[in-house]
Amino acid sequence: MDANARRLAALNVVGGLAVLASYAWGVVLSPALRTGLWGGVPETLRGVYTANMLLAAAGYFPFAFLLIFRAPRDRLRVEAGVGPGLVFALFALVLIPSALWLPLTARMIETPGDATWLAIRLVLFAVGVGSTGLLVVLARIARSRGGALAWAAALGAIPFWTQTAILDALVWPAYWR
Repeated sequence: MDANARRLAALNVVGGLAVLASYAWGVVLSPALRTGLWGGVPETLRGVYTANMLLAAAGYFPFAFLLIFRAPRDRLRVEAGVGPGLVFALFALVLIPSALWLPLTARMIETPGDATWLAIRLVLFAVGVGSTGLLVVLARIARSRGGALAWAAALGAIPFWTQTAILDALVWPAYWR
């Protein structure tokens, strides 16, 4: 594994643990917040959210695997037209704000404020931008490379993008009370 792959793997491990820890903190330590985290999302849409969250989580693994273990610097430049630094930045744009969303939302539920709402909107926007960039990179790789892993990675990124760029960044805030 080259240095870029090691850095990207470390970011995914540390960032992934930070996201999971923020969810564990919010859901386990503050069970009263569970229903509030939905904002005003109607009950009829919650099933769509839940199903897509599972698909998004499952889709993350093939695209992270491809970008960490099967996309060395030279191949990444040829197939996607980007360098490893951009891929690292896109993952950081997904993982770091994702770890901030739940604590910010818990704060918004407990003590609402314009600054907190702006911070929530910014982290959701950042994650959406990062996931959009990753989807573009993965689509370019799949189109250039072909093969089962490349297409599984690109297709797996679609529900992830739907979750982060559409449901979380646009739909959820629209229903916030």
